[in-house]
Amino acid sequence: MPLISSILAAIIPMFLYLILLWRLDKNERESFKNIFKHFLWGAFGAISLGIIFSFIIENLIEFYVQQENQIQFIGAVFIAPFVEEITKGIYLFKNVNGKHFDNITDGLVYGGAIGLGFGMTENLMYFVNYDETFLQWVSLVFTRSVFSAVMHGIATATFGAFLAKAKFSVSKFRFIFPIVGIALAMFFHFVWNFSVTFDFTFLFGIIFIFFLILGFIIIFKTSIKTEQKIIAEELLEESVFLGLPDLKNLNFSKTQNQIFPDNFRNKTLKNFTAKLAFRKFQARNTNKNLKEIYNLDIELYRKKILNLFIQENKEKI
Repeated sequence: MPLISSILAAIIPMFLYLILLWRLDKNERESFKNIFKHFLWGAFGAISLGIIFSFIIENLIEFYVQQENQIQFIGAVFIAPFVEEITKGIYLFKNVNGKHFDNITDGLVYGGAIGLGFGMTENLMYFVNYDETFLQWVSLVFTRSVFSAVMHGIATATFGAFLAKAKFSVSKFRFIFPIVGIALAMFFHFVWNFSVTFDFTFLFGIIFIFFLILGFIIIFKTSIKTEQKIIAEELLEESVFLGLPDLKNLNFSKTQNQIFPDNFRNKTLKNFTAKLAFRKFQARNTNKNLKEIYNLDIELYRKKILNLFIQENKEKI
């Protein structure tokens, strides 16, 4: 198919998904720059490593399996889920201890961004090399954009969520969470790849992806509500500690109950208070090294919040 059409068909859906995913994080939205870095890792770094390692493993398998169709089946159904979820997850594993990786929602967003980037490049390779009719190409674009690439996003988002769970767990068994997360990511990938290998299992794959998307939405909304509960509890405590009773009226789930008349200032206040609430939660549920960093941030955001109120009072005089 024409290169320009293939590029547009690969980029536009994934970029729209990326923006939607970014905007779903309502409480403390990460900078789009950080999200896009993860997207780029999926699009270039993860897929490059995935191709290299898959090639090496498939060549080793050729010593034991001679038939080409069997090698292709093993490569698509077993090797790809194993190798690709690891190469996608490497960047998450590298960044999980950074300050910007705050909670399960961040794990879902950053992991989803990597998966979407991976799906974009993989789709491009499929679209460019497809040499059937135009209508069949359109069908391929639809299937891969709506199902295959979304699977990549959800699989890696799952790993990201479990990494966040491990980061903010005080349990001595927290090392199990990343193992469960990567195993689930590989399993989701395996089920989808297996289902599209045979015509008689394709419908099962579509149903599987539907429930996978539904589960992702439910988990994402649950994570957002949990964050709002944490913020509300921490703001109630901070309103007393800082002597700012108005703080407890700051509503993260709705647009009303604004403290300041200036909408921009309210957004700034919401950002500071969300970060303060998460830092307090994180300081109680993390290791000693990060605890010190989070405690410094707690004092920083308290000062920033107080300065906002001082500035507002000065303008009223």
